[in-house]
Amino acid sequence: MKLTGLLLFSSLVCIADSNFRFASYYGDHMVLQMAPSKAGIWGYAEVGAHITVSLFKGLEPITKKAVWLNEDTAIWKVILDPVSHGGPYWLLAQQHYKEEDTNITLHDILFGDVWLCSGQSNMEMTVSQIYNASKELSEAVNYPNIRLFTAALEASQTELQDLAKVDLQWSVPTSGNLGHGDFSYFSAVCWLFGRYLSEKLQYPIGLVESSWGGTSVEAWSSKRALKNCGLSQSWNMETERPFYGEAITGPCNSSILWNAMIHPLLNMTIKGAIWYQGEQNTNMNTDLYNCTFPALIEDWRKSFHEGSEKETERFFPFGFVQLSTYQKSTQKDMFPEIRWHQTADYGYVPNPKMINTFMAVAMDLCDEQSPYGSIHPRDKQHVAYRLYLGARAIAYGETDIAFQGPFPDTINISEAESCIYIIYDQDLLITKLSEDVFEVFCKNEMIEDKYDWVPAPVMSVFSDIVIVSLKGCINVSGIRYAWSDWPCDYAQCPFYSIDGVLPAPMFLKYF
Repeated sequence: MKLTGLLLFSSLVCIADSNFRFASYYGDHMVLQMAPSKAGIWGYAEVGAHITVSLFKGLEPITKKAVWLNEDTAIWKVILDPVSHGGPYWLLAQQHYKEEDTNITLHDILFGDVWLCSGQSNMEMTVSQIYNASKELSEAVNYPNIRLFTAALEASQTELQDLAKVDLQWSVPTSGNLGHGDFSYFSAVCWLFGRYLSEKLQYPIGLVESSWGGTSVEAWSSKRALKNCGLSQSWNMETERPFYGEAITGPCNSSILWNAMIHPLLNMTIKGAIWYQGEQNTNMNTDLYNCTFPALIEDWRKSFHEGSEKETERFFPFGFVQLSTYQKSTQKDMFPEIRWHQTADYGYVPNPKMINTFMAVAMDLCDEQSPYGSIHPRDKQHVAYRLYLGARAIAYGETDIAFQGPFPDTINISEAESCIYIIYDQDLLITKLSEDVFEVFCKNEMIEDKYDWVPAPVMSVFSDIVIVSLKGCINVSGIRYAWSDWPCDYAQCPFYSIDGVLPAPMFLKYF
């Protein structure tokens, strides 16, 4: 009897006035951010109306909020009381205007953690484009508590209040919406990351994708963030094109995607964000990425915190993928430079300039035979799993989990032995050493006044110590590791964590 009454009530309240509606990214099947944070709900109504929003579980009201609109706004917003993970719930919004009542509802609402996934085409790649795609797609139905949302590709010269369009409204995962089309919805990295989290946490996960292939960090940044890095002029995509020819080339003008695809989401309460971008900036403001990327993170954090009325954490967890590979034989330094700048030139995260961040190293996941071009490697499972480990440590506070591969703790030059001792912060698993994976910056004994980066062969390796040779070099002033576009074969970089899961990140140190 209760179920019948609920169904009848639901059918009656779904008749809605066209001026009274939810914002674009609220829909049936959505996930709202759980306690201790509070989720915000907003939408549009008649100017001067009285709005009441009630959250129900079955027929029992959980919380009720009300707001009066003044005479100069048609936008309403309420902040719900905190709700622990679970569901389903349903939501009733009621408008009272000129003695008339109008009702709208949302059903099958879950509370859990909401993660935003953004970047360019390696974030856009769908599950149908990755290794083991058929298996991954067939298993989607096993995760009904993961919910998916995808913003449509839109650009704007001004900051939009709401998304102009939606590609995938909140949905339960299916093989169709996970593999809709190449570089379409839904992001493989985002899905796999959410799936790993769901399996670990055992509560609902909401995944919001807002990404566009061939786009720059400048396009996703607000003008105030870019101004902090000395960028006040828009970069013109029509006159300057990327050299590498991504499968999809998107807009790169300053703030154009921030305006249309991020700014409209700011009222949403989120747990954190993951990011896969940087390829476009190997040919655009490369030397500024150590400023523009940290500035984007800081600005997004501040903006989501303020937009959600401080319910999104001020320094919410932010994970990113360090660039994979592109050209096997290139001598250009753009990819290693961006990799380095992605860490604000520290080589690791979190660091003093990038607090509460985590990184997935991907330089060992090369894919020369990828049908989407070598810049789009198909192994997104390892990428997502490494992000997941970082999230467990940074976002969920697990103190006993390894989430970054070996990194130098101390580097000492021994002139007497003509070598450098590199002491790592953890034991090493040695996979495949190469002659040029370490390089030193020095004066070459054979060429007068010639300073250059030259290979430094590995002399010996202990559990956590690597000794490299300096023979043939004098006046050594720097050392670097894996400083190339394509530093190793697939899963064959020289050093990994002792369990073989996490590759040692690249590093650069001047003396």
